[in-house]
This record gives sequence, structure tokens and C-alpha cells, in this order.
Amino acid sequence: MGRGLILIVEDEAIIAIDIKKSLLEMGYDVTPVAGGGEEAIHKAEEYKPDLVLMDIVMPGKIDGIEAARQIQSRFDIPVVFLTAYADKETIDRAKLTEPFGYIAKPFTDKDLYSNIEIALYKYKMEKKLRNNLDIEHRLNKQLLQREVRIKELKDENEQLKLKLQKVEGKKG
Repeated sequence: MGRGLILIVEDEAIIAIDIKKSLLEMGYDVTPVAGGGEEAIHKAEEYKPDLVLMDIVMPGKIDGIEAARQIQSRFDIPVVFLTAYADKETIDRAKLTEPFGYIAKPFTDKDLYSNIEIALYKYKMEKKLRNNLDIEHRLNKQLLQREVRIKELKDENEQLKLKLQKVEGKKG
């Protein structure tokens, strides 16, 4: 396996072939290309890529932004948008999916490489952070349960001391 498995979602075949060629030359593995949003979701589920390069405007019922939202929420796969659309409305919609990058067409191989590497690294670090937060939450929950149990044992100990004093008082 190379540097990571990438899913390209691009409806223009010539662009998709060019991107795939560039990624392979950079050392990435590439899944079969998806030509639309619905297909992107299916391929993301099937191949479990490390990253999705997602065009925004594509034919079909689901555009790239909606496909990215579903892929990230269902499969926890980072998405980098790769699009000719950089208008405020498109960017504002895209931001809501919390993408790991946004590359405006036309782009260079350097643009592609740097954005992919940063996205993969950022995702890896965020995943570690989420994992550490989960561990911290579990440890805090266990600590709280132990503190409650310690209090219960102290209360039981005090009750036993009182009973012992009563028993000893009756003897004396």
C-alpha cells in the first residue's frame, strides 16, 4: 500500500484520469473513480478510503457537498473539495461539512499533494485527539464511580463503628 487510499469523485472523465495519474505518480493508491454523489457514497462504503477528493457540482440527485456530508457522518472519512466553484455561497455551504481542504480548479500537482498531505495529517491528529478524549471521559467516569464507592464504604465503616461502640457500651 502507498501513502494512502484516495477516492476521486469527478464527473469529467478527462479530469478524473489526470488526477488519478498524478496521485499514482505521487505514491497514493486510488480507488475506482466515482462520477456522482450517490456513487461516491457507495464507493466510500465499499473501499473505505483514507481520503475523498470531491467535486462539488455533479449530475444526479446528490451534489458533492451533500455526498461529503454523508460520507463524513456515516464513514468518518475526510473530504477535500476539488472544484471550479469558489463563490461565497458555495464556500459557505461547503464549510458546513467541515472539509479538510478546498482546492480551486485549475490546480497544480503541488496544490494537490500539499492539500492531501495536510488533510491526512490533520485527520490523523483529530482522530488521536478524539480517541484521547474518549479515554479521558471513560477514566473520569470510572474515577467518579470509585469515589462514590469509597464514600459508600466510609459510610458503612462509620455505621459499623457506631454499632461496635453500642455493643461495647452494653458490655461495659
